[in-house]
Amino acid sequence: MQDQFVNKPGKTGISRLIDATGYSWAGLIATWRNEAAFRQEVSLAVILIPAALWLGGSGVERALLVGVTLLVMIVELLNSAVEAVVDRVGPEKHPLSKIAKDTGSAAVSLSLLLWLSTWGCILLPRWIG
Repeated sequence: MQDQFVNKPGKTGISRLIDATGYSWAGLIATWRNEAAFRQEVSLAVILIPAALWLGGSGVERALLVGVTLLVMIVELLNSAVEAVVDRVGPEKHPLSKIAKDTGSAAVSLSLLLWLSTWGCILLPRWIG
């Protein structure tokens, strides 16, 4: 089964990288156009990433604050991909479709919880203590 990927046809090198960049950009644009949650997260990130760079007391803190902010958007992109595939299969309600969509939503919720706890653990002690 794994041998099918050994000599996978297609572009290589810089042309593959250029194509992959185009596909990534198209995915970002499609998600921006179709997902309000992603637009909200990007809008917050435009504010929060510079704030993270300013508020982080060390390189590790800055990396954590920026990283979890980006992670929320990454998980939202993956959730949007799952939803698109489920919707492509068909509009009828199916228990497996519900599980897929609910699981993607749960992943986004957990990434938001991680974001909140990371920002809280780093910043709250400075303001409370």
